[in-house]
Amino acid sequence: MEYGICNLAIVPLRAEPSSRAEMVSQILFGEVFEIMERKDEWIRIITTLDGYEGWLNYLQYISLSPAAYKKHQQKKVPLTYRPVTQAWKTADNSVVYLPVASSLSFLEGTTCHIGSEYFEIIGEIGAKEDIANTAKSFLNAPYLWGGRTHMGIDCSGFVQAVYRLQGIILKRDAYLQAEQGQTVDFLQSAKLGDLAFFDNEQGHITHVGMMLNNSQIIHASGRVKIDKIDDQGIFSGDLQKYTHKLRIIKRLL
Repeated sequence: MEYGICNLAIVPLRAEPSSRAEMVSQILFGEVFEIMERKDEWIRIITTLDGYEGWLNYLQYISLSPAAYKKHQQKKVPLTYRPVTQAWKTADNSVVYLPVASSLSFLEGTTCHIGSEYFEIIGEIGAKEDIANTAKSFLNAPYLWGGRTHMGIDCSGFVQAVYRLQGIILKRDAYLQAEQGQTVDFLQSAKLGDLAFFDNEQGHITHVGMMLNNSQIIHASGRVKIDKIDDQGIFSGDLQKYTHKLRIIKRLL
């Protein structure tokens, strides 16, 4: 088995081996993955974090030996908690701007050893906050299909990032996340941190958000925002109408 690690701040994970293909997710600095297939300038990978599959350009990662991968898996990897953390790349005296929830893999002191490259972390990486403040730090982040950062994020990427910063791993897509946790039978019983899922006319789950209480939800729709929610679904303050039909609420905390 071959392995790799992301040595850039953030790179797109695509549905097909093409720069024009749909971005289905993103790989953040320090995240590792298994390499399943090679095709021209592309590799098909499965992420170690959440088992997500896609295509990565061969210039946007470096190889990781099986021994290094095993070492990585045996140790809890620190994360960055600030929206942006600076890292000094010593090889070319440049600065890499790491997004939130980047993995400080192979960290020794303040230096990440990513293969033969060294990244010196500049300043504080931040600290874990309560889940409400973590979620609200993303307010007004623009919606971006496949996005996982403050610079652009989708609905499932948003709740995944918030939970990741709480030390809990969620799957990548909303319909997969809906399989996790315990069902909350009534909206009135919902509490801070519960996840609400919404379906389309075909009954497929297509949206997710995080409950702030039993009448407010924070979610990524156009941008990360707070809206009202009732048994019917989300009532958009921007559009003054219901936009998402409630399907189920799950509790993971």
